[in-house]
Amino acid sequence: MKRMFNEYRDFFREFRSRFETTGAVTPSGRFLAAALSGPLKKHDGPVRVLEVGPGTGAVTRQIVKHLKPGDRFDLVELNDNFVDSLNRLFSEEDIFRAVAEFSEVHLCPLQEFEASEPFDFIISGLPLNNFPAALVEEIFESYWRLLAPGGTLSYFEYMYVRPVRRLVSKPDEKQRLTDLDKILGTHLGNHRIARDWVFVNAPPAWVQHLRRQESATAADSTAG
Repeated sequence: MKRMFNEYRDFFREFRSRFETTGAVTPSGRFLAAALSGPLKKHDGPVRVLEVGPGTGAVTRQIVKHLKPGDRFDLVELNDNFVDSLNRLFSEEDIFRAVAEFSEVHLCPLQEFEASEPFDFIISGLPLNNFPAALVEEIFESYWRLLAPGGTLSYFEYMYVRPVRRLVSKPDEKQRLTDLDKILGTHLGNHRIARDWVFVNAPPAWVQHLRRQESATAADSTAG
């Protein structure tokens, strides 16, 4: 209970000061975290896993349960306070310490992150609906650049956020949301393999699972 309270406190503090990059009032709920990490349950190691925007580690806590010796786990986080919190988890909590030897937290934008090998799974908590359309396209370019052929990308979005926002927004914001619809719709149309509905979350969310084609190059995947 104390751990959960600390996570919510830290997350809410960062939400108030950095809304654009935090994107939610509370950390991802248990059912949402389980859906995001679901594809990992089926893996036969060794695998390479990248978590993008882990925040206080709510989803990370589910991911580490599925990791085994021989795997590789990288986390990319832009918020320095969250990075400090994550590093404490890997040094202090048993479930994190068990995988700390092959895990690393990186403080940088996703677009600047470089990896020696592509990842089999990318799990993203980035608040895409808060970003400019051009930035979302850059983020997807990075997803496809870092994802191995046949690899799975999982990310979430709150249900019906864009349609509801569009009803009450000014013209510039409506255009941004329309552009986001086109970008996300293209990637989902070309690569989605499953969608989970997570109603037991505040607010309810969809988890989108996409796959990079075995034969596609990064450029082909980006183009859709």
